[in-house]
Amino acid sequence: EFTTLTCIPGVIYYNDTKVQLLDLPGIIEGAAHGVGRGRQVIAVAKSADLVFIMLDAFRENDTGHKAILERELDTVGIRLNKEPPDIYFKPKKGGGLSFNSTCRLTKLGPDPQKIVQQILQEYKIHNAEVLFREDASVDEFIDVIEGNRKYVKCIYVYNKADMITMEEVDELSRQPDTAVISCNMQLGLDR
Repeated sequence: EFTTLTCIPGVIYYNDTKVQLLDLPGIIEGAAHGVGRGRQVIAVAKSADLVFIMLDAFRENDTGHKAILERELDTVGIRLNKEPPDIYFKPKKGGGLSFNSTCRLTKLGPDPQKIVQQILQEYKIHNAEVLFREDASVDEFIDVIEGNRKYVKCIYVYNKADMITMEEVDELSRQPDTAVISCNMQLGLDR
């Protein structure tokens, strides 16, 4: 069903600004693990400043492509429409663990310092400064330790809006970071 088999570059001008677009092949389930040349496609997406994900409005309820794409991109460290966790982390040569927070930590269990220390030990880090400025989860703290996550804005574009009911169009359009269009009927397209 995919029509794009290789990366196709293009340039558009929008409000006197030159914008480079890369039309990438579709990402399928298992892409993060190399299925269907997925790693090459995702590597290009990792360098993007903005990601447009094209979805089929008519089949989204049946296929769940949005969830599959989000999961595949998350697996390789691309965080869509999220901000980096506000956690200061700096490994040191000595002095043990210096742990502090400027807010109440509810996502790290009853003893956040112990959890942080256990996580750091898994990474063989025994000396570090850690400051939580927000109530972050274990996964978010690991993202900070890893330091190789990419936080990218994403717009979900649902095409084929002419093939679903007005109620479904309304429901889709109320989702955050979403545009609903119909190329066939020229709906939702800025001219």
